Amino acid sequence: MNMKDEVIYDVIQVGYGPVSEILAIMLARQGHSVAVFERWTERFPLPRAVCIDHEIYRVLSAIGLRDELPEVSHPAPLYKWFNAEWKELLSIDWAAESISGGPEVHFVHQPTMEAMFDKAVRQYENIDVNLGSEVMEISQTDEYAEVVVKNVETGATRIVRGRYLIGADGANSKVRAVIGSQQEDRGFEADWLVIDLMPNDGVTLDVPAAAQYCNPARPTTIVPAGVRDGKYYRRWEFMRMPGEAREQLESEEMAWKLLEPWVKPDQAVIVRHKVYTFRSLIAKNWRNKRLLIAGDAAHVMPPFMGQGMCAGLRDDWNLAWKLHLVLSGQADEGLLDTYETERRPHASDIVDLSMYLGKVICVPDPEAAARRDKSFFDKTVTPPPPFPSLIAGLLDKDISGAIRPGAGLLGPHGTVRHLGVVGRYDDLLGQAFALVVRDAELFSAISKNDLEKLHSLGGVAVHLSKEDDSVGHAIVDLDGKFSSFMDSQSMKAMLVRPDFYVYGSALTSTDVSGLIGRLDNDLKGYGYSKGNER
Repeated sequence: MNMKDEVIYDVIQVGYGPVSEILAIMLARQGHSVAVFERWTERFPLPRAVCIDHEIYRVLSAIGLRDELPEVSHPAPLYKWFNAEWKELLSIDWAAESISGGPEVHFVHQPTMEAMFDKAVRQYENIDVNLGSEVMEISQTDEYAEVVVKNVETGATRIVRGRYLIGADGANSKVRAVIGSQQEDRGFEADWLVIDLMPNDGVTLDVPAAAQYCNPARPTTIVPAGVRDGKYYRRWEFMRMPGEAREQLESEEMAWKLLEPWVKPDQAVIVRHKVYTFRSLIAKNWRNKRLLIAGDAAHVMPPFMGQGMCAGLRDDWNLAWKLHLVLSGQADEGLLDTYETERRPHASDIVDLSMYLGKVICVPDPEAAARRDKSFFDKTVTPPPPFPSLIAGLLDKDISGAIRPGAGLLGPHGTVRHLGVVGRYDDLLGQAFALVVRDAELFSAISKNDLEKLHSLGGVAVHLSKEDDSVGHAIVDLDGKFSSFMDSQSMKAMLVRPDFYVYGSALTSTDVSGLIGRLDNDLKGYGYSKGNER
């Protein structure tokens, strides 16, 4: 076949877990062709992740899954940590109202949620899903990435090419190995027995809604495990103790023995039980020219923050809009360098946060546990690191290269009224570079030239209004999300990226002019031109 006649996909994806499913949807929605290769003929049927946070709920809603999400998720309860005597050590209010609107966390049943993702994938003709297709070899040229794919049933092989290749192929990633990226081991490792069960009809278990039982005799996790067909799963996780053989935990008999204080065999059915090794690993390099990695291929973390899958879906969201600009000819491939620059430190900080919590619960020594308890009770405990923001990449910087105040924060989301229509901000305004101005007075002081420059970048500009939304650039902030966020950060204007992160902020019309100019310069540094779409 003549190379000029050969189909070259925009993106090849290796693996078909949730990170790959969502990335395929994000790219297909932007008009790109995607080929997915997965060696297994069916998706893994058992749950792993059990929750998504507010940011990921917002992202999934923004890519067309808003209506389906309530069917496969439910709001999280208060998440409490207790010592062996059931005295509270720590409380994380996952039920609190978030900056994205709604609770901080939703619980999910991963197989049900993945089936929803898969159904959405199948609606796109420009996504080619190949199950039972194992990627045997990976290479690249200056023009494309290439894979040799074997049909696992017939043994037949073929060559497939794509402009870029994304490895979403898990912790043992073949793509990461081809990139030549080593993994940095952050030092956390513990074996835990994970048990998912379904209470029998009519059974209400007398257990905490969501808890970590930090008992040195057997550290234990008790959390929801999502909803399916109106039925709510539950999860228990039990730490393997020193001197205890891994094989001891693998039997169903042992699972019921450990569950005995909480639930009896006549009250529920065990869906699965398996020992997992919780680790903390992060890849040193996430890109080699046309090859990139995402999800567990790039980072592995303990589950105590419920951030493993969330971190992978953040990788997707960061990468998808940048890949779109490169694939559509609006930016050069140097923009893809900001993917690792932005995501690796963010993921690394979440690994550290997960490790902090893991070290609180994974204490099998009674004396060490007593010291831990005392540090919480007398408030001498080292506080957990804050949830991270972006600290590098395509963000507003001062002349020394330092990130300016407000840049890198996750922007707010809420209910607004725009031209008489009430809805969620993302639904009414879409995803683009967006200048949000605190009031009409400052908006009117921004020059026409500056607004035209923003529009030339594909951006939009709006201002907050108390009541009047009759003009195209006015929105009424109905639940106060934008005004409270901007006031708390001392912002009069903020420029938000398509992935909802703040590029930078301003106080005056002169500051706004400088802000737009710096964004223009930053994007042009990556060859950006809105008029270059292919």
